[in-house]
Amino acid sequence: MNRTLSRILTFVVLALVQVFILNKIHLFGYATPLLYLYFILTLGQDVSRNKLMLSAFALGLVIDVFSNTFGIHAAASTLTAFLRPALIRLFFLRGGDGEPFTPGIHAMGVGAFVRYALLATLLHHTLVFCLEYFSFAYLLPLAISIGGSTLLTLMLVMAIEHVKGK
Repeated sequence: MNRTLSRILTFVVLALVQVFILNKIHLFGYATPLLYLYFILTLGQDVSRNKLMLSAFALGLVIDVFSNTFGIHAAASTLTAFLRPALIRLFFLRGGDGEPFTPGIHAMGVGAFVRYALLATLLHHTLVFCLEYFSFAYLLPLAISIGGSTLLTLMLVMAIEHVKGK
C-alpha cells in the first residue's frame, strides 16, 4: 500500500512540475526538459507490463491534455514503457536471483543507469520531437531539440537520483 501511494504521489508531482514549470522552459529556443519520463524510467520491476504501459500512457495523456499536444507524449511514453524491459536487460544483467528491483543508480550502478536512462530518454525525445515537427525539412532544429532536450532531461534525472541516493 505504501509503495502504491508513493508511486501515485510521484506520478502527480512529476505531472504537475512538468505542466506548470518545465513546459515553460525552452533553453535557447530548443531544449525543453521532459522530466515526467523519470516516472517511467524508475518504476519498479514488480509492476506488471500492463500496468507499466497503462501508467505510461496515462502520464503521457495528462501531459498532452495540459500541453495541448494531441497525443504526442502519450505515444512516446507508451513506446518508452514498451521498450523499457529490453533496455534494462541490455544494460543491466542481474545475477540470476530473479528478484525485482527499482531501476536507479543504487540498484544498477552509475554507468549502467546512465546508459539505460540516456538511451530511453533519447528514444522518447526522438519520437516526441519527430511527431511535433512532423517534417524532416528542419533537420538541424529537430536534431538540436532532440539532443538538447535529451541532455537537459538526463541532467535533471541524474540530479534527482543523486539527491534520492543521499
